[in-house]
Amino acid sequence: MTILALDVGNRRIGVAVSDPTDLLVRPLTVLTRKTSRADGEAIGRLIDETNADTVVVGVPLHADGSPSPQSEKTLAFVRFLRRFLAVPVETWNEHGTTREAQAEMIEMGVSRARRKALLDAAAAAVILDDWLVSNRRRV
Repeated sequence: MTILALDVGNRRIGVAVSDPTDLLVRPLTVLTRKTSRADGEAIGRLIDETNADTVVVGVPLHADGSPSPQSEKTLAFVRFLRRFLAVPVETWNEHGTTREAQAEMIEMGVSRARRKALLDAAAAAVILDDWLVSNRRRV
């Protein structure tokens, strides 16, 4: 099972992917937003390239779990993706993932310019890792 995760913003979509065992997660790419349809087609191509069978979309809720203005936009895009894509689309609370991704890259010594280029995909990787850990079957 391979899963694609999305960190959806107004201008960019960070994308991360799991390995088929769902143990490893890596940032994949950052897409520049165009239209919902063009974005959906680009995500569809990534699903085909990675053989992903599920998409997880981070939804930016406030710390108390209430919706933010950005979460409403993201949920509208999720509704579109659920109609457009042939795989299940799940949501996950992404509160704090961008800060966590930034801190991890700083700790790894990634330069400021490289962090800026990778941040959205790194945040998608944090979203996916959190989702996988939460959904891992307990033995």
